[in-house]
Amino acid sequence: MNLPNIKILDEKNKILRTISKDVTFPIDEETKKLIYDAITYLEMSQDDDIALEYDLRAGMGLAFIQMGIPKRIFVIANKDENSGKFEEHIIINPTIVAQSEELVYVGEGEGCLSVNRPVDGIVPRHARITVKYNDIEGKEKTVRVREDIAVAFQHEIDHLNGILFVDKIDKKNPYKNKEKMREI
Repeated sequence: MNLPNIKILDEKNKILRTISKDVTFPIDEETKKLIYDAITYLEMSQDDDIALEYDLRAGMGLAFIQMGIPKRIFVIANKDENSGKFEEHIIINPTIVAQSEELVYVGEGEGCLSVNRPVDGIVPRHARITVKYNDIEGKEKTVRVREDIAVAFQHEIDHLNGILFVDKIDKKNPYKNKEKMREI
């Protein structure tokens, strides 16, 4: 399998601060191809041998804005460590309609394919969220996600709103309120 030709923008690129526009349906074939290429790229980035061969950082999610396309689309490919299979999500025009009060943070820190530097600190996220969205055919759907998938959804939705995870880390106190959240 060939690595899709995906160019991911660095955080210095101002387009990442753009608020993405809603997608209208039907989606054109070029956009559909890019959706599936992005999923393939993420899955290949999580394969140690392929990542080494192509010098890839492992990624679980990718928003279209990270490729310079201000459309409200993101994809998630999360590898199940037990089965080796991927849980894939294609999310278009997402809206968070419910969220838990419980907050969590990623213990080893959040990462981002657009942030190519080490970042200290925690990013408060809701442990569970419910998202209304369109699928690739335009059908309205709702999904409830939790733990690391919920974190990934919130991270990618932030991208669609021009927000990077580093914006959510308290500059003066990067581990602020850590004791009020659960580590995942």
